[in-house]
Amino acid sequence: MISGLEPLTEKISPRLTRTQILEAHAKHESEQQSWTPSMRYSDLLAIVYKRLAEQWSIKVNLAECITYGQSVKNWPAFDDSKAALGYLQQHYKLVILSNVDNASFDHSNQKLGVEFDAIFTAEDIGSYKPSDNNFKYMLSKLEKTGINKESILHTAESMFHDHVPGKKHGLATSWIYRRNNQEGFGATMHPGKLPAVDFQFNSMAELVEAHKLEQNQ
Repeated sequence: MISGLEPLTEKISPRLTRTQILEAHAKHESEQQSWTPSMRYSDLLAIVYKRLAEQWSIKVNLAECITYGQSVKNWPAFDDSKAALGYLQQHYKLVILSNVDNASFDHSNQKLGVEFDAIFTAEDIGSYKPSDNNFKYMLSKLEKTGINKESILHTAESMFHDHVPGKKHGLATSWIYRRNNQEGFGATMHPGKLPAVDFQFNSMAELVEAHKLEQNQ
């Protein structure tokens, strides 16, 4: 995301911090998702790019906005994600509840190297997390396959998109707190009052190590 925004941010003086860039993006992204909940994520990101350019008084054309919208395919996975998911798949069913569109997630899935048991995207549902619709959709579809909410551990980084609504819908949650050594909430909105989570780790690798330790006891 930071790399994709460089055509804008490199024109700003003094330079914005990484946190300032991500927080500005989070604000426009969340607002646009509220205004156009059924818009494909790649198209929505193009509008976010346009809104950021206006905020920072930078002239851009439509092609530049579209290029950023399509940049999701270049976003890397976290270094520990592929190995962690590969391990967890040996013990659990893995389900994705994603705020991106299907084509964009396909690129991410290739980087993760895991065949998920189910994939639910914002494009499928017609809205974006933290909307109740996304969680109701996921729970309804999983229930039809014999998976009830009591057997789900909703694992995510975003308090705003995942843990606040996850707790609202009665899910056990595991917080992957990747920003543990940084201020703020990065590319996600401030969630307000933080909910109590059932587990907290600083990475997916830490979650895997905790599971291995539990298995060996």
